[in-house]
Amino acid sequence: MPTRKTPSNTVCAMVDLKQLLSKRVHDVEASGIRRVFDLAATLKDPIDLSIGQPDFPPPEPMKRAAIQAIEAGHNGYTPSQGIAPLRESIWQRVEQDLGWREIEGLGLVVTSGTLGALNLALAAVLDPGDELILPDPYFVAYPQLTKLLNGKPVLCDTYPDFCMTAERVEPLLTARTKAVLVNSPSNPAGVTLTQGQCDELAELCASRGVLLISDEIYDEFVYAEGRDPKTGNCPSPARWAGASASVLVVRGFGKSYGCTGWRMGYAVGSASLISAMIKVQQYTYVCPPTPAQWGCVPAFECDVSETVARFQKRRDMVIEELQSVTEVATPGGAFFVFPKIPDRLGLTGAQFIERAIERNVLVINGGVFSARDTHFRISYAADEARLERGVAALVDLLRG
Repeated sequence: MPTRKTPSNTVCAMVDLKQLLSKRVHDVEASGIRRVFDLAATLKDPIDLSIGQPDFPPPEPMKRAAIQAIEAGHNGYTPSQGIAPLRESIWQRVEQDLGWREIEGLGLVVTSGTLGALNLALAAVLDPGDELILPDPYFVAYPQLTKLLNGKPVLCDTYPDFCMTAERVEPLLTARTKAVLVNSPSNPAGVTLTQGQCDELAELCASRGVLLISDEIYDEFVYAEGRDPKTGNCPSPARWAGASASVLVVRGFGKSYGCTGWRMGYAVGSASLISAMIKVQQYTYVCPPTPAQWGCVPAFECDVSETVARFQKRRDMVIEELQSVTEVATPGGAFFVFPKIPDRLGLTGAQFIERAIERNVLVINGGVFSARDTHFRISYAADEARLERGVAALVDLLRG
């Protein structure tokens, strides 16, 4: 039998891997948040206020449902749009919360996380050069995902209150605008739009023939100040009259139910758009993780109000401490704050987090989320005692 030869170093050297990689990959930046993951591994017991990872486990009914699904043999493929019991549960939630029903020309797809839903949606609507309007600051994946799909991200400046309003979006609309992406409650600022602001944005997009994608991953994680006084729920552009034809709602389970690693989300909107997204899913994700789908079936029966109340107390403590030394918008939901670095310090966000690291505290500089590097993000999804120590160290730094 002939001996298999190992390629020589000379042959390997002829392959220029940089030339093999696509332009889209070269154009996409590595996640600044993930870089902090790597940094955390080099520190001894850091106070990690950097990651938007819930510090609580999934409710017991969800864990049991996932385990039982595995034991019952639900480990193979499912329909690309998701299993029927989960879809029925989601439809009930959507009708109760938004008033949207399946019979009204709407569709629903279960996805591999909310990011999976956004990927499917943008793949379904963006052609090369098409524009997607994003809030600035933004969730780190938004502009990079747009570039991966050969679209053009257009940033909407929302400083200093971080509200993506119709007034701010309208001047950015062009003939190449395909969609507007709004995130409320937002990451990184935690700011929640009012229902009136949501309605105005939905009406603007509909009048200009533009899709409005509403990323509502934190729809369950809304505090008293962030809720609509009339409904008591998270404000949403989906409640605007006529929104069902022009708004795509993206939601998920990971943040509210402590199961981010399950990668479970869903999207609901126009049946024709959802059908296109399902087609894309068939050739990409195939279907969301099967045991996790079954695990999420009882999710909406689980009461997360105590968890949200506990996080609101954390928010109140963080805001009270920060407001004494800097400017910070009060979050209406999620579990982030986005304080400004005082001008008197003369520091960029990147320089500020280096000072924080010296004190064994991990936060994310604002330049990861924005064209500016004047702020930094704190995640208060952390143990209360460690959170207090970390915030105290940050306040001391902000005082200068």
